[in-house]
Amino acid sequence: MKQPYLEVTYRKGKVLAAYLYLPRSKGAKSVRTRRVDPGLVIDLAADGKAIGIEITAPGRVTPTVLNRVLKELGFDPVANADLAPLRAA
Repeated sequence: MKQPYLEVTYRKGKVLAAYLYLPRSKGAKSVRTRRVDPGLVIDLAADGKAIGIEITAPGRVTPTVLNRVLKELGFDPVANADLAPLRAA
């Protein structure tokens, strides 16, 4: 996968959680996690590279916070429009 993409889980029409898939090598799987902010958990592959970010509290996570974490991980920021599904319900 070359580009990040967002997957959002809804329950009763409300955003429950989301997952931001990050660029990764084929077959990479999460072997451990690291909590970085309230509502954000980074999934790490065996080589220590981030492969995704769990957004466990979508209502509390702002684009600014998420983009700060992405920058710290060496990824490009996500556009506000790409995060619109988090605010849709």
